[in-house]
Amino acid sequence: MTPEQLKRLLEEIQQGKTSVEAGIETLRKLPFEDIGIAQIDHHRSLRQGVPEVVFGQSKTIEQLESILAAMARNGSNILATRLDSDKGTALQNRFPEGEFDAVSGTFCLRQQPIKENSGKILVVCAGTSDLRVAKEAAITARMLGNPVEELVDVGVAGIHRLLARGEKLQQAAVIIVVAGMEGALPSVIGGLVAAPVIAVPTSVGYGAAFGGIAALLGMLNSCASGVTVVNIDNGFGAAFAAHRINQTGDKP
Repeated sequence: MTPEQLKRLLEEIQQGKTSVEAGIETLRKLPFEDIGIAQIDHHRSLRQGVPEVVFGQSKTIEQLESILAAMARNGSNILATRLDSDKGTALQNRFPEGEFDAVSGTFCLRQQPIKENSGKILVVCAGTSDLRVAKEAAITARMLGNPVEELVDVGVAGIHRLLARGEKLQQAAVIIVVAGMEGALPSVIGGLVAAPVIAVPTSVGYGAAFGGIAALLGMLNSCASGVTVVNIDNGFGAAFAAHRINQTGDKP
């Protein structure tokens, strides 16, 4: 339940449009709803301003459908991440008003208006192989209410591709930089801009990349001041952090 939904319910009770008993029944499930396989946190929108996000990896199609159905009944906006094509297609069929993105493995269902932040989040992707993680970050940031722009395939192997987009870099309120291999791109961008830079190492690379550990260590050891690093392949986490940073810029 969003703050707007709660306010509307209380106003309807005050005006006599909804009975006190009906209001109590609605609020009874507000903290959480036990559906057996999960405890749905319907209260999270009031605490954090964002509904619970569903991590799809290792969940079955049946579990995902049950969880999303409970959230949909509550009127929540829904974001599910880490979905393979079978899970995404099943959710698209079950909830046809939603949208499955096969590149990022995300499913989105918008049921409530989303308050827009004013600052722009720029998602920069080093190579096309990193696109899955970059798309997860971009879609998450949009679902949280942020204007998002994307730059794809501008890694350090051809640095002129990035430098040609200098204006976009300078206009961003927050920059998410997604890179695998040696993970050098966030350091380059961190040395060019004043905006916060959130680095996302990906598990892309040959053997010595160690599934993203080389990129992670490179980003943690960045000589560019103020570069923040999230976990390997964690586009969602980077977008959530960028959203919170972006919100502070909208406060008086």
